Amino acid sequence: MINLNHALPRRTFLRGLGATMALPLLDSMVPTFTARAASQSPVRLGYVYTPNGIIGASNKSPRPFMWTPKNAGANFDFSPTMKALEPYREYVNVFSGMAQVNGRALGDGPGDHARATATFLTGVHPFKTGGADFHLGISADQIAAKEFGKYTQLSSLELGLEAQPLAGNCDSGYTCAYMSMSWRSPSSPLPAEINPRTVFERLFGEGDSTDAASRMARLENQKSVLDYVTSSLSKLQSRLGAGDKRKIEEYLDAVRDIERRIQLAEEQNLTMQLPQMDRPSSVPDDYAQYAKLMIDMQVVAWQTDMTRIASFMLGRDGSNRAYREIGISDGHHSISHHQGDAERVEKLIKIDEFHTAMFAYMLKKLKETPDGDGTLLDHSLVVFGSSLSESNQHTHDDLPIVLAGTGNGQVKGNRHLVFPKETPLNNLFLNMFDVAGMPHVEGFGDSTGRLTNL
Repeated sequence: MINLNHALPRRTFLRGLGATMALPLLDSMVPTFTARAASQSPVRLGYVYTPNGIIGASNKSPRPFMWTPKNAGANFDFSPTMKALEPYREYVNVFSGMAQVNGRALGDGPGDHARATATFLTGVHPFKTGGADFHLGISADQIAAKEFGKYTQLSSLELGLEAQPLAGNCDSGYTCAYMSMSWRSPSSPLPAEINPRTVFERLFGEGDSTDAASRMARLENQKSVLDYVTSSLSKLQSRLGAGDKRKIEEYLDAVRDIERRIQLAEEQNLTMQLPQMDRPSSVPDDYAQYAKLMIDMQVVAWQTDMTRIASFMLGRDGSNRAYREIGISDGHHSISHHQGDAERVEKLIKIDEFHTAMFAYMLKKLKETPDGDGTLLDHSLVVFGSSLSESNQHTHDDLPIVLAGTGNGQVKGNRHLVFPKETPLNNLFLNMFDVAGMPHVEGFGDSTGRLTNL
């Protein structure tokens, strides 16, 4: 048994030459069984948004069972679109009946895509404006961040795959600010960071600038952030047992892999003859590679307890991104207004399956990452979904919602849970707060209370 007086503190860092790296949870940080129980792994909360709804989440859909399972309760049959999640059955709950009714017009006319993003984590109807007088409400992730940010280096991490400007008109008179799903306060949106290098430097310290000359200099130098903490690392490893040394090496391998892929993306973009455009130099051209790289950095941030709260936007609502990787050159938003056209519907189903597969990749990484007496998937709750169900008709009920993770064994998986129509999605967020151990939150947005039998 490790001597209590020589245990490593949970907030142990490797430092050197301006670089600082947090460490994953090691056996050396929980010295006795009593202390281990007292320092149970924290519950991480994640929020993943998929844009433009999902075909088959609503009974108004032309393919109603592509998303919604046909049977309720335990041991449900996974629908075709969510088949990628089946390997994680014991960690997955599918919800039917959830809604964000404040995404509806309520007298404001068009603008459902802006309202969908704005309401997903707030449950608040946005004040319609194209100017700087926008007003919404605090989002679920930021309510949690205010509490758990006391204990971590970063209060939260907001990630995305498409730019989110704060100014301008993005949807029928709604300011672009409403295309952010995270809100620190009713007047303070938090746009998702879309540049992998910026995210990496936020996690591991400052690096070079984003201009081409600086990027080329870094490539020529070939310095890894790990090179700067060698001395600190050597001293630490001399104090660790074999198990902890293996954990450290696995963690460092993950960091090296992230650096390698960012560097590869930069090399590709430096050698390609591209026109001048507003595009981060380190963003991979391939959507799946891009999404997985951002997911990997979120996993490392959770693994090292740099933050316990993360949000991730797989795309921007109303976006016309094409998905050529899966053979679709049409714009997503355009074909989401399918008007029953069978060819468009089939293309949308392929995009929905693609997005769901990215979420499945996140669950895979969380399940493969050790954390205390289990894995990160054991110690997290991650909600996946949209604030639109049938995009062709802009419906904001029958939302496609999945909750993954067990929250330290507090939530049982393998269930399709059906609630009364128009049950506020915010009610689920209140349950998530409770599982994470937050002080009681009475309610927010349009919540009406906790969900039962979760």
